Amino acid sequence: MSLFLGPMRHHIPGKKELTESVPLMELQPKKEVYIPLVAGANTDFEIFVQEGDAVKVGTKLACTKAGFCVPIYSSVSGTYKGIVKRMHNSLRPQNHMVIECDGKQEKIQAFKPLDYKSASREECVEFVKNAGIVGLGGAGFPAYVKYSKPEGIDCVLINAVECEPYITADYRAVMEDCSSLITGCKIMKKMANTDKVYICIKKSHPDLIEKVQSELHDAQGIEVKPVPDVYPMGWERVLVREVLHKEYNALPAEAGAIVGNASTAIAIAHAFEDGDAIYEKCLTVSGEGVKKPTNVKVCVGMPVSEIIEACGGYTSENVRLIAGGPMMGKTIVNDMFVVDRAMNAITVLPDKPVDAIACLRCGRCSDHCPSGLQPVRISQALKANDVDEMAKRGASSCIECGLCTYICPSKIDVTENVRKAKRIVAMKKKK
Repeated sequence: MSLFLGPMRHHIPGKKELTESVPLMELQPKKEVYIPLVAGANTDFEIFVQEGDAVKVGTKLACTKAGFCVPIYSSVSGTYKGIVKRMHNSLRPQNHMVIECDGKQEKIQAFKPLDYKSASREECVEFVKNAGIVGLGGAGFPAYVKYSKPEGIDCVLINAVECEPYITADYRAVMEDCSSLITGCKIMKKMANTDKVYICIKKSHPDLIEKVQSELHDAQGIEVKPVPDVYPMGWERVLVREVLHKEYNALPAEAGAIVGNASTAIAIAHAFEDGDAIYEKCLTVSGEGVKKPTNVKVCVGMPVSEIIEACGGYTSENVRLIAGGPMMGKTIVNDMFVVDRAMNAITVLPDKPVDAIACLRCGRCSDHCPSGLQPVRISQALKANDVDEMAKRGASSCIECGLCTYICPSKIDVTENVRKAKRIVAMKKKK
């Protein structure tokens, strides 16, 4: 960590106006969906259906064999056609379950609803586990794990910040289903065995703050916490630092907090009240490279190519397609990948060449790094192939937020250098 810390954050033009006032557009896949057999780093699943089986929305398709329990449910009704390997937004080919849609979207209750008010804390956590609820802010981490050991937890922080440019999916989801957000907060409060929940929203969204506050009339212990419009305020470490004025080493629990996403809270409410699994996903399709930026609600496994087509197509042939936001998302060479449960955005930008110059040694990347690292030092270690120095400089602590690249006056892709160093250090640890 740097000896002298700078602001460790930066205001970035949000460009939210492209989509935040646009209602959700609901889309249906044309022919097939491809449901990724991916749960974080786990790709080993037990399959519960056979080729040719009829499935409905809510049919349990598969579950992880080992590690954290993550069941997967069907997002459409139709016929299961088997498994194919295709590109995933993790930038690796992954197994996908193919379901041929029948266009009827016949639905079954994925599991029996649960009254969280009468259920015990442990029963609520077990319910979230079996419902397959994962973090919907981008990470996709199984939600139940955070609540398995609530000792020492003082509060739950609900991340409704959406600090990356362009992305407004959570904003629209909360505006259109605020009551479910509050219900989800109540359930998360019970699972954390605490009496405090803070819903964190940017000060630059007074309309959303007002909307949420209007729903808190009977929500004891739940309050809105306005936070500055800076990046990366949505990262849990920065959020804990801002709201609780605490630091921690590995997990927010060390600071007495559990951090959850706003859309995750809404999904939890739908699971408890309606017996719904995560079969739909709200995401933002935006950027100057797509003709009609909007927020969409789509089935999990829907091809991105069909979503882009519904949004008017590309503005030109030379675009950069990003799974996620422009800062932390991953650029993918084509639109043949599909929407998974954790994806929150598809960003399309004009593909303009960037002319980098030599490092000016200005130190801005170190001043603004939210992890308190010295990215330029890590880049130098990478150039020298000094793995020990990469580790010493904390490459493994990089969250790949992209702020060092954004802030660099030399237009150097600092983030990519640190990302490479991070991978090299990880490979050495494995050996």
